[in-house]
Amino acid sequence: MKFFFPKQTDFFELFDNASRNVIKGASLLVAVLQDMDNLEIISKAVRECEKEGDFMTHDIIKKLNKTFITPIDREDLHALAIKIDDVIDLIWACVERFTIFKLQKPTPEAVSMARELMATTEVMSKAVTALRNKKYSFVQEYCIEINSLENRIDRLYRETLVKLFEEADPIFIIKWKEVYEYLESASDACEDVANILEAIVLKYA
Repeated sequence: MKFFFPKQTDFFELFDNASRNVIKGASLLVAVLQDMDNLEIISKAVRECEKEGDFMTHDIIKKLNKTFITPIDREDLHALAIKIDDVIDLIWACVERFTIFKLQKPTPEAVSMARELMATTEVMSKAVTALRNKKYSFVQEYCIEINSLENRIDRLYRETLVKLFEEADPIFIIKWKEVYEYLESASDACEDVANILEAIVLKYA
């Protein structure tokens, strides 16, 4: 008699794919700030990343609901999926503001924050891969690096606001303040991912 068993879901592969999608979105954010003339084209590409992130998140949650035994706690997997998706959602929200506000020229501060954010997403992806490979000490090291990068973005954000409020044009202030807030929030979401990864390591290391 032949028995058939459902194929086991590799959740870590799904998280790897999701984190790489975030890197793509972050790199496109940097690209659009370096080439605002192609805002419409690059913005559409970021939107596709955001849609793909939503699809991946829904797929992970659907598979979680159908899987009896998971490699780590179901609640941790769910939280990790949601927080990774938050990062790409915030990146898209930032890029969307360029179109909504009809921004034509980036500020040096926005470029700097976007580059730091891209670096943070790259480290976040490395941490997710290290978790998959059960290299828990590397996960912790990457999480420390993410926290350090988040602190740098926080400092840059505060310094940027000080400079921004020296501007005479209130409309300029309103528009760019919102953009900076989304960049800072995306960085915070990366740190949330790191916190979840650290909690998982503490359970299973």
